[in-house]
Amino acid sequence: MIKPLKIMFKRILVANRGEIALRIIRACHELGIEAVLVHSEADSNSLPVAMADHAVCIGPPDTTRSYLNVQAIISAAEIAKVDAIHPGYGFLAENAQFAEICEACGFRFIGPAPKVITMLGDKAQARKFVDELGVPVIPGSRGEVESEEEALEIAQRIGFPVIIKASAGGGGRGMRIAKNQEELSRLYKTARTEAEAAFGEPTVYLERYIKPSRHIEVQVLGREGGEVLCLGERECSLQRRHQKVMEESPALISEERRHKLYEDAITITREVGYTSAGTVEFLLDEDENHYFIEMNTRIQVEHPVTEMVTGVDLLKEQILIAAGEPFSHRQEEIVPKGWAIEFRINAENPHTFTPSPGEITTWITPGGPGVRVDTAVYQGYSVPPFYDSLVAKLIVWGKDRKEAIKRGKRALKEFVVEGIETTIPLHLAILESEEFVSGKCHTSWLDSFTFI
Repeated sequence: MIKPLKIMFKRILVANRGEIALRIIRACHELGIEAVLVHSEADSNSLPVAMADHAVCIGPPDTTRSYLNVQAIISAAEIAKVDAIHPGYGFLAENAQFAEICEACGFRFIGPAPKVITMLGDKAQARKFVDELGVPVIPGSRGEVESEEEALEIAQRIGFPVIIKASAGGGGRGMRIAKNQEELSRLYKTARTEAEAAFGEPTVYLERYIKPSRHIEVQVLGREGGEVLCLGERECSLQRRHQKVMEESPALISEERRHKLYEDAITITREVGYTSAGTVEFLLDEDENHYFIEMNTRIQVEHPVTEMVTGVDLLKEQILIAAGEPFSHRQEEIVPKGWAIEFRINAENPHTFTPSPGEITTWITPGGPGVRVDTAVYQGYSVPPFYDSLVAKLIVWGKDRKEAIKRGKRALKEFVVEGIETTIPLHLAILESEEFVSGKCHTSWLDSFTFI
């Protein structure tokens, strides 16, 4: 039960687009807060623009001149006289400098402190910090690797294959796998060059490449004073080129492993001084040993599966934490129930994953018990070619995994989209596969998956 608020925001600026922008707007409205949306010219006809209390166009489709244009966003915030800024995910969500600018200009940044974003954003430093806490990390370099010779020495010690990762990387970018010494010599230089081009920072670190592996993440909430809530885990192993395709909660793991994951996630969150919603990500090997990968300092695309099994509104919690309010729930009240699966519906060819922008001529979403659709598109809307291809998230809930899979099949078959191609056929094929039904998928499984 949410207590009466003492220092609640009156107006929040939403610095994002698409379904997450609409999701934030809805959370604001349920808390009695006005939502101001900034948008590009390409998104003028989007649902978030229609649903926001106020909308400000800040630039052309090019993200560097709109959604990444800090000066334009801050100017809009000043004109609209907002109290806080919510960055959503992607764009400026994990940009420590943007968070600092927000605070310096008198706007509360709805997310963790800038220094925390900086520390966790440097994957090599985050790995070193977590290692010192006694939390398992993948065998590899203790911090950044400063030379090819050092990379070779570490690889010989931990064994090939190894994966080279950009310290400032994220979203699966800036990664290279080396199977032997010759490949490592060549790819080390390539990885540094790509890291600098993509993130403006050439530093890299090294880890043993664990294959097959599973990707499990733990959802946490942190607030001032070191108070932490753990809201369970998500299975995120279904990926294509390190990009998540489908997620579910809970994961098929032992209770012993679940307890250890929660324990380590809470330790990391508390020790780093984390405030807001965050996700601690782990890799599991074939023997179910777990290793820390990174901590994402933002709301995740896949947050709805956690909301479906816990009943906790993570966007509202983010806002309440930023406003200095206590958690809406105690840890003992968070008892996950049932099973939830999220399907990322992208405007892409389901076989080649080629983007498919264009006008949606038919848009019929599924419904019924246990079905949720998070989207910002509608029939007649033209999907722009400038941004991420995600057009909807279909989330289903069942009393157990078997029912959730059946409900997922039913809902996907009800979902009718014409005018553009989508990944709906891919999701249906995955649900029909024996490996998925039996829970045997891993992070590279989808790379070899084919269907008619």
